[in-house]
Amino acid sequence: MNKGELIEKVAKDSDLSKADTEKVLNCILNAITEAVAAGDKATLIGFGTFSVSDRAARQGRNPQTGDSIQIAARKVVKFKAGTKLIDAANK
Repeated sequence: MNKGELIEKVAKDSDLSKADTEKVLNCILNAITEAVAAGDKATLIGFGTFSVSDRAARQGRNPQTGDSIQIAARKVVKFKAGTKLIDAANK
């Protein structure tokens, strides 16, 4: 399911217009993005938790040349699925 299909499904289920549904979805995604960018967690009970963690710098290898390269440290976004989501996937 892509974003357009999600908007269509939510609009149909909630009796909202597609334009209103898209605005709501964009607001939700922006709020999650802002929280993660600030280093906070965004928790949707039953669905899951978005969080940020640090990945240390490390040595890597260029697969084409075999040369060692230094991979810089960076922040990565993690998602941990909630119980309801896991249960739904296992039905």
